[in-house]
Amino acid sequence: MTSADPAPKRTAGTVRVVGSGLLGASIGLGLRAQGVDVVLDDVSPAARDLAVDYGAGRAAAKGDDPRLIVVCVPPDVTAQVVERELRSYPEALVTDVASVKVAPLRELERRGADVSRYIGSHPMAGRERGGPLSARADLFIGRPWVVAGHDGISYRAAAALEDLILDLGATPVEMTPESHDAGVAVVSHTPQVVASLMAARLRDAPDASLGLAGQGVRDVTRIAASDPGLWVQILGANASTVVEVLRDLRTDLDRVIDALEAPTEPGALRAIAESIGAGNAGVARLPGKHGQSKTFRQVVVLVDDTPGQLGLLLTEMGEIGVNLEDLRLEHSPGAQFGLAEVSVVPEHEERLIEELVRRGWNVAAADH
Repeated sequence: MTSADPAPKRTAGTVRVVGSGLLGASIGLGLRAQGVDVVLDDVSPAARDLAVDYGAGRAAAKGDDPRLIVVCVPPDVTAQVVERELRSYPEALVTDVASVKVAPLRELERRGADVSRYIGSHPMAGRERGGPLSARADLFIGRPWVVAGHDGISYRAAAALEDLILDLGATPVEMTPESHDAGVAVVSHTPQVVASLMAARLRDAPDASLGLAGQGVRDVTRIAASDPGLWVQILGANASTVVEVLRDLRTDLDRVIDALEAPTEPGALRAIAESIGAGNAGVARLPGKHGQSKTFRQVVVLVDDTPGQLGLLLTEMGEIGVNLEDLRLEHSPGAQFGLAEVSVVPEHEERLIEELVRRGWNVAAADH
């Protein structure tokens, strides 16, 4: 087999996917691309049929005997649906993709379900838009997929789940349900609350103020358009862990407020500087490309708002021999150009700027 050949599929037999929203339909599309037999089920026949029409699988039929069942339903009904699937298919391994892991497991144990065939999981992937129309076969490629093992199930019994994760191009990450919920509280659930609260400040802002909005406020509020109904369930299921993070955040915020209320008092400016500096240290720990915690330099290039210009910029970066590490676009209000912020390794920054200027590009700024 050459390096260009696709890896053979690992998932054997039929996979049953319950719930045909973004994650369920994307799982179906990804597995179907591997030739896996996928059965779709949904409380809404219309949603299921739409996912079937888009090629995410087939409707359930009498005699289906799935080896693996993936439950993709809202958190408040996850345990109920998992229990039903365990009872209906006594030979199958059942997983779910809910964004909380402790609550479903505890509820299943309380109900007396056979948790020796259940293991929770959570793909760290998604989009701002939901539903089967937004589903993508490549949604999980390169993304972490948490496998939340527990004492009631063996590693061998859960092997089918790892096969599915690898077939979808994701990276299995083993965690306990408790460590998973603590982790997502910091990197997902609390950021959602903060983004929503910040975005709410924009409701009554003057139009003139909103006209000044740049990429900073867009970055901070990007996820604020999320579904309130879903987030009520997620936050409620992980409430105690999220509260701990929010309390620490409130303490830090109070410290900054106190400093700003009396900025000339001794220690006030230091408190502000230390708060900003702590943020620098935190963001530096976020893994970047290929999981590296590596600092990049940002070069901002003015790009005409005409077809093909962005592609030309990226092509010429390739000709220069500089690898693109990240890309962010921002349109300039009232102007016929955009700002392309390209991230590169520090040792390539100066050469990239010189070459782009020589080729006629307008380099607006560089982040030092």
